[in-house]
Amino acid sequence: MEKNKHKILALKYRPKNFKELIGQDIMVETIVNSIKLNKIPNAYLLTGIRGTGKTTTARLIAKALNCDKDFFKEENCDCSHCEEIANSKHLDVLEMDAASRTGIDDVRELIESSKYNPTSAKYKIIILDEVHMLSKQAFNGLLKTLEEPPPHLKFIFATTEVKKIPVTIISRCQRFDLHRVPIKDLLTNLEKILNIENGKISKAALILIAKAAEGSVRDSLSLLDRALVSHNIEEKEIDENFVRKMLGIADRSKILDLLNFIFQGDQKKSLTQLKELINQGIEPVNFLNDLLEIIYFMQQKKSIGSLDSDLYISESEQEIIGQISKDVEMSTLIVFWQFILKVLDELSLVTSPILSLEMLVVRLVHLKAMPSYENVLESLKKNNLSKLEENDNAGTDTPINKKNFLEEENENTKISKEQIKNISQAKPILSSQVQKDPKHSNNDKKISSFEDLINLSIENKEIHLKYDLENNVNLIKFSEGKIDISFNENLDKNFVRNLSQKLLEWTGNRWVITLAKEVGQKTFSELKKIKIKKILDEEKESETYKKFKNVFPDAELLEVKKKD
Repeated sequence: MEKNKHKILALKYRPKNFKELIGQDIMVETIVNSIKLNKIPNAYLLTGIRGTGKTTTARLIAKALNCDKDFFKEENCDCSHCEEIANSKHLDVLEMDAASRTGIDDVRELIESSKYNPTSAKYKIIILDEVHMLSKQAFNGLLKTLEEPPPHLKFIFATTEVKKIPVTIISRCQRFDLHRVPIKDLLTNLEKILNIENGKISKAALILIAKAAEGSVRDSLSLLDRALVSHNIEEKEIDENFVRKMLGIADRSKILDLLNFIFQGDQKKSLTQLKELINQGIEPVNFLNDLLEIIYFMQQKKSIGSLDSDLYISESEQEIIGQISKDVEMSTLIVFWQFILKVLDELSLVTSPILSLEMLVVRLVHLKAMPSYENVLESLKKNNLSKLEENDNAGTDTPINKKNFLEEENENTKISKEQIKNISQAKPILSSQVQKDPKHSNNDKKISSFEDLINLSIENKEIHLKYDLENNVNLIKFSEGKIDISFNENLDKNFVRNLSQKLLEWTGNRWVITLAKEVGQKTFSELKKIKIKKILDEEKESETYKKFKNVFPDAELLEVKKKD
């Protein structure tokens, strides 16, 4: 017991059963029920950000599958299997870090060892942490064993980067997404542990730690551990100011004062306030995130009229936010948000982040002094109308219709629906050439283009098929009843068979799908990106956009939408 006292909190309070796993209730319920009903998948895939409990969950699953007692009734099972798994000493439960063993040889070794029956446990379990780090060859080596493993073998994969895992692997696993743990649950857990450790930390300080953890249980415990060892808790209580200094977080009231000066257009006071915050030791990234948070609070106050109770904002801070946001337009808050995000990206490029912060404040002060988007639009509209009236009054030989003029101008800000349709289609073959299947004669879905095929996949919730069509297929030729394609290395090996079956079900016709050696056009996703870029480039040449750029030189066109 004496030895256990010196353990770091993240290890000391690691959950020993599913009841102690916080913030993942739905996942826990599903896993527990599947084990109780003996409906156990061949492989589990656990995903989520760091510190949410992926490795812990993997060990708990291993315990539940191999426990000699009733694992779900025991508070802290002390059977030999559970004890050995908890200490990473069980011969039949192999934990491997895929980040350090990424090759096909490592996977072959695993597969070879998995053929033998477990020595003492019911199941032989392989836990692969950071599984996304495996090489392509290693993933391919897993496929067959993963699909048809021996009865005694179970896989548990854990990863923070699920998008890097091939779809063929994901489809063979039962996937569970571990969510960020809410601040409220983190706070409750920290208070519970603090009582056990006899620590003295104020509620406000604990809230700061819970927020800084960003939904990670491990991070919250690590920060609490850091606060406890950095402060002599026997003398006095750890307060909010100490935690702010420890984390490099600015006092929110001082950031509110800074924003108030910015909105007043007082550059001198704004820079003075910023330098005061810098002298207190704020971290630039934390400072910018705090700014974004307050901007979010302000827009919520303007949009809804109140702030969520879960945001942990004092009444005095809420009052100040309400006062500041009263005279600020929503468009200004949106532009501020974009500017701050841009500076966050710049921090990794500059040698002096402090200079970036000062320039941001200067830009925001001058930006506030500029007219809003709404005012500019209104001004442009009035200018256009006044010009038309002058033309009418001058009695020009070629009269201009005001309505047509404005409609023509507005066309520059619209995207035609046809611009995102029919990316690729070919001349349809004759209906007589299409082979009708009598079993599906009632199905008469019409597919006239490659995009129609993708949309039909979405409509029928064929997500894997839709993903392959958009990202892994290079179309060569499309006609009714026949598709010629080439493909990249990521295409599912069963793609042609699956697509043929679905086309028969949807249309009632047998389609010919040809895999050609010649290189096809770019994928649907690539073509879509090119088309969107073209639309943006064309819009940037419009007179309306040029007028905006004259007023807002730092503005950037991100998206063009069709006006209803």
